[in-house]
Amino acid sequence: MDRKPVIALLAILTAGCGRQSTLTVGAKNFSEQLLLGEIMAQQIERRLGEKVTRKFNLGGTILAHEALLHGEIDLYPEYTGTALSAILKQPTSPDAAATLAKVRAAYRQWGLEWLQPLGFENTFALAVRREDAEHEHLSTLSEARRRSWILGAGYEFATRPDGLAGFQAVYHIPLTGAPLTMDLGLLYRALENRQIDMAAANSTDGQLVSGKFRVLEDDRHFFPAYEAAFVVRSAVLNAQRRRAMEELSGKLTAERIRQLNFQVVVSHTPIEDVARDFLATLVTNSGGPRPLPGASRTTVAAQCKSVSALNRARQQADRQTLYAHFRKLALAAGAIGR
Repeated sequence: MDRKPVIALLAILTAGCGRQSTLTVGAKNFSEQLLLGEIMAQQIERRLGEKVTRKFNLGGTILAHEALLHGEIDLYPEYTGTALSAILKQPTSPDAAATLAKVRAAYRQWGLEWLQPLGFENTFALAVRREDAEHEHLSTLSEARRRSWILGAGYEFATRPDGLAGFQAVYHIPLTGAPLTMDLGLLYRALENRQIDMAAANSTDGQLVSGKFRVLEDDRHFFPAYEAAFVVRSAVLNAQRRRAMEELSGKLTAERIRQLNFQVVVSHTPIEDVARDFLATLVTNSGGPRPLPGASRTTVAAQCKSVSALNRARQQADRQTLYAHFRKLALAAGAIGR
């Protein structure tokens, strides 16, 4: 009896399970990143039936990028202007399309790919208390030069070239002492408690939904384009994974992500629930997800289950028993004659 078809079937089964290796989704250490990471993780799980490992709270941009380069994670959400400035050390631009093209081209050297943007930008935003803005008739950052401010900022704004240094070179806003650096989640509390009176926050922060704060317009257009998109290791992408991931592209407007962030940060809804509810709206609007071609969960699961059973049998039986098992599989699949 020819054993070649049996060996070929073993190779196919094993390779099929290898392609379904666990993906690891990463995220930086603030709420929007955690939410985007969870949305993507659940999207992969529900559309492809794959297990996903979550590796969140990685720290800042550099740490997340290094984790991606070293294969500690397979994808994470990033912002185009951040990548251009903090990673590539290139001059930034307000041109969103040009910024995306630059980071895409540059990241290929590392075997990394930028997926289509999610649909919103998250730029730095200088926020003040609404009553202060109304009392002093402030609507733009240029008008903020009328007085001195106690500025609160996250670590990245305080240190990045597209943050404090570049910002002050353009606006020259008087500051009382050095900026107070703190976790991004503490900025609005510090504003409310009058520990600071201006916060270098983010334009999609959920706290902005409350109406307690006013974002001053960047009237000199200093801040670059910061489109949100996932960066993925090319080695883990196939047609089905790409299609499932890019089903999220263009689905999140700035207003929508701000509302989702509000649910997480202000309403204290668990991130897993917010992500699940958001994905449910995509299902409702599209009439329900259709199985992706070539991504039959039942077929893949059955193959992998058979191979797992075989691995256990390998520890308990001799070569003849294993061969008999594979022949049974081959007969069932019609790969050899009886």
